[in-house]
Amino acid sequence: MSLLVRGAHQVVTPTGSAARRGPELAALHILPGAVVRCDGPRISFVGDEAEHARRFEPADEVLDAEGGCVLPGFVDPHTHPVWAGVREDELDRRLRGESYMEIARSGGGINATVRATRAATADELLESTLRRLDAFLLHGTTTIEAKSGYGLELETELRMLEVIAEASRRHPVDLHPTCLAAHEVPPEHRADPEAWVRRVIEEIHPAVAGRGLAEAVDVFCERGVFSLDQTRRLLADAPRYGWRIHLHADELSPLGGAELAVELGALSADHLMCVTEAGVAALAGSDTVAVLLPGTSFFLRLGYAPARTLIDAGCAVALATDCNPGSSPTQSMPMILALACLGAGMSVAEALTAATLNAAAALGRAHELGSLEEGKLGDLVVLAGPSHHQLVYRYGVNSVRHVVKGGRVVVREGRRTG
Repeated sequence: MSLLVRGAHQVVTPTGSAARRGPELAALHILPGAVVRCDGPRISFVGDEAEHARRFEPADEVLDAEGGCVLPGFVDPHTHPVWAGVREDELDRRLRGESYMEIARSGGGINATVRATRAATADELLESTLRRLDAFLLHGTTTIEAKSGYGLELETELRMLEVIAEASRRHPVDLHPTCLAAHEVPPEHRADPEAWVRRVIEEIHPAVAGRGLAEAVDVFCERGVFSLDQTRRLLADAPRYGWRIHLHADELSPLGGAELAVELGALSADHLMCVTEAGVAALAGSDTVAVLLPGTSFFLRLGYAPARTLIDAGCAVALATDCNPGSSPTQSMPMILALACLGAGMSVAEALTAATLNAAAALGRAHELGSLEEGKLGDLVVLAGPSHHQLVYRYGVNSVRHVVKGGRVVVREGRRTG
């Protein structure tokens, strides 16, 4: 089947198959009145409508953008979409002055979600995950990275990753699974965290790899969670299993996680609210993508990662929601773009590239995702407004009208169609 998206005020996209840096982060290709054609799942033409008419037969289906703006589908490279339970009470506790780590030490935080997730069945987890994926899709996200990490035991970690695999089969949104068994030290190992580190390395990672349930691995490298030395040991088996590396780095303290991510050749170093000058320099001289999560800064009322410093230093910067029940319970990439601009000082063009092409690079997928170019997958979004500035100008409002995934219309007029 072929699909033609026409009637756009403009088509706006970054270009290329690698992350953009420095001034190039804001270099968007803006095509007034252009059309986009997909044949099967891939883009076969982007350009002038008259040229399309000369080169192609009429498409099987036409989607009228009605003067809207056409963008690449958003890629969300850091999410925790599988969990049970709620942690709404923690919001009031933070508003009264308790810190994230104080709440965690009192039995809340990640371990509160662990208790609820361990008690949930696979069917319950799948049902709630599919609902969250609907919200991602309706806000224009067509691909996400999806972490485990609320099991903190073999059985539940496997169950979460199996849910991620099944959700990816059932839903238009593509999920890229990451094993995050080292998300926290579970309560039963609090007296001996080293025993948990050994268990992850000797039991959980081999079991996950043996079942082919992950393509990447992650560790929450943070003071009071996993040290630099423990993180290095937890990630040492990644090459053996063919896993790429992501890393929760320098979120709440300047521990040197960014430098470690670069040392290990990680795809991404994520959070970076407390990144040091040495960490910025290391990232700037590497292929590791700096994934910023402004929703977490906003929701926890903490400082934003130094986006301008990272961009001006030449780092590859991407954006993600950090969708999770405790520190960023959102599936809205448009809101993340607004926070990146209004809170962290990025321009709209920089934020758009960071949420598409650079986000795809953070998953190792920039060769086929993140831009509207011939040969890439036909993942695109049609906004109700005429330009990409609508994403930030109308903050808090979902401007996504239509979504195309793999050359197929899956959201029409704000409603799921497939």
